[in-house]
Amino acid sequence: MLNDRWGIMNSSPELEDGQRGKNQTFCECVPNSPQLKHRWSDSDTVRQTAPKRMSCSYLLCTILLFVAVLLAVTVTGTILLMNHYQAPPMSDGPPHISTNQDEANALVTVERGDGSRINIFIDPNCPDYNSNFLRLEGVQTSLLHSLTDHDTDLKSVKGQDRALLVNLAEEVAKLSAHAGQLKMDYESLRRGQSNLGQDLNTLQTEQSRLIQLLSESQINMVKVVNSVSDALNAMQKETGGLKARVKADLQRAPVRGVRLKGCANGSRPRDCSDIYASGQREDGIYSVFPTHYPAGFQVYCDMSTDGGGWTVIQRREDGSVNFFREWDSYREGFGKITGEYWLGLKQIHALSIQGNYELRIDLEDFENSTAFAQYGVFGVGLFSVDPEDDGYPLTIADYTGTAGDSLLKHNGMKFTTKDRDNDHSENNCASFYHGAWWYRNCHTSNLNGQYLRGQHTSYADGIEWSSWTGWQYSLKFTEMKIRPTRDERETK
Repeated sequence: MLNDRWGIMNSSPELEDGQRGKNQTFCECVPNSPQLKHRWSDSDTVRQTAPKRMSCSYLLCTILLFVAVLLAVTVTGTILLMNHYQAPPMSDGPPHISTNQDEANALVTVERGDGSRINIFIDPNCPDYNSNFLRLEGVQTSLLHSLTDHDTDLKSVKGQDRALLVNLAEEVAKLSAHAGQLKMDYESLRRGQSNLGQDLNTLQTEQSRLIQLLSESQINMVKVVNSVSDALNAMQKETGGLKARVKADLQRAPVRGVRLKGCANGSRPRDCSDIYASGQREDGIYSVFPTHYPAGFQVYCDMSTDGGGWTVIQRREDGSVNFFREWDSYREGFGKITGEYWLGLKQIHALSIQGNYELRIDLEDFENSTAFAQYGVFGVGLFSVDPEDDGYPLTIADYTGTAGDSLLKHNGMKFTTKDRDNDHSENNCASFYHGAWWYRNCHTSNLNGQYLRGQHTSYADGIEWSSWTGWQYSLKFTEMKIRPTRDERETK
């Protein structure tokens, strides 16, 4: 059609000079044409042409506008194409994809594992470039109409002028075709943008679903782990308690039945009660072999007090032995068996777990007054799997006697020395009261305290039995001794 139009224009009659107005200037402008020139008229009347020619400036402005629009479309299409096909760099960790619709210049943000961000600049409200294409087509149509309207003038153009106009028409046609291609690319990009938006929405939906699933899985896993941990803790506690009960029962089981006979029938005595049962009636040193201490050890047996058969575990009489000692000494025992001595926590434990034992404590002051305290239940570390680790706790009950009770408040307490603090006080009671005992916070008795010989000005740091002589009187003599209870002895 463009060629047809140019044919019509080439067949039009040559341009004729018309009358020109007085003192007016006109321009017939064809580039590189020697046949055309400027004419100036000073006369009052000039010839004027019948059809009015299109001015040169209008044509040039139209072409420049067309080129500017085409350049803008080309740049815009290139930017869109680059933004569409540019692949985001791979990150070290899993990317987090999100849309930022609140921001005017970024639709998609990719956050990599290293914390860096990549923004893909795709305007969610992509501008409509159809109006630009319509404007471009309008410019092209206007240009063709202008050329057609001046068909008569074009007939007068010959040679190089005609070739120039033909080349211009061809360039306009090429630009129009290129603009059409750009329009097709633009439509393709818009479709690609729509597909990309849908894919991004799908990815975001999947990401949200995965995050929810992971969160639910983590919560369920924590619940499972907590349940398993609670079950294991419960099983461990139950196993520990069962082990302790079984061990204690095993330790005490042999004496719940009939006690083995003492020395009379040739069996080894387990304590002084067995020796007494075998016919021995003299106080003195004997060897005993407790059930859980088969190697045996020597003890002092009291065969005369209250029916005899007592195994002495502690004695104070003259202050010749230092009782302010460390844990190891109290565990193994120290002193002289016939004088001041401590049998040892390990040995006392081995004796008391053989059966049901009672404790008698004989006391004497410096005025030669005497008293005693007796307890129907006594034991050291009775229910301990590891008695030393447990601190050799005291079991005491059922008081009778003349000295008053000063020991029941110590029931259940662990043994404390100056180098091992097992009491309930903020301070070490053994260090503060210069002794070693089953202190609570701190004591009502302190039979392993300092030998201070009666009244003293210091407070409660002597050999004290508070219910008889108070807190500032250190006793002259004390003796702690144990034997099986009456029911145990009657089974002999």
